Amino acid sequence: MRGVLIAFNQKFPDMKYKQKIYGGVLGTIGFLLSPLTWWDDLYVNIPLAYAGAWIVSLVYKPAFTTAFVINYWITNILGFVFMHKGINRIVRKDGTARAYTQKEILKDIVISLLYTGLMVILIKLEIVRPVEDYFKFEMR
Repeated sequence: MRGVLIAFNQKFPDMKYKQKIYGGVLGTIGFLLSPLTWWDDLYVNIPLAYAGAWIVSLVYKPAFTTAFVINYWITNILGFVFMHKGINRIVRKDGTARAYTQKEILKDIVISLLYTGLMVILIKLEIVRPVEDYFKFEMR
């Protein structure tokens, strides 16, 4: 591994490879948290939001929907922010991230709100609900 890094440094002496690797990892985590593809949402954001909402519902059951929406929204926003910062670290020659503009933040918030609306609809249709509710059986 050391030989690869030495060769990399000789070929790209002005690149801060640690910052580039960090940017790649941060961008990948951001992509996994962002709602850019259906499988990211299905396997990452929704389970994280669900886990957080379930923990909150153990303390106060009526807060499940609100906690789910807030947790889901946070994972989406964090995904966009991490992806933005990671890509900037990779693209910039000095390996630093540029400022996150208000326009970019607003766009990311609007996209996240649209996906959040979809999650609220799924909760209202009772497709997504607390774990205990999936295992309740009514005796007639």
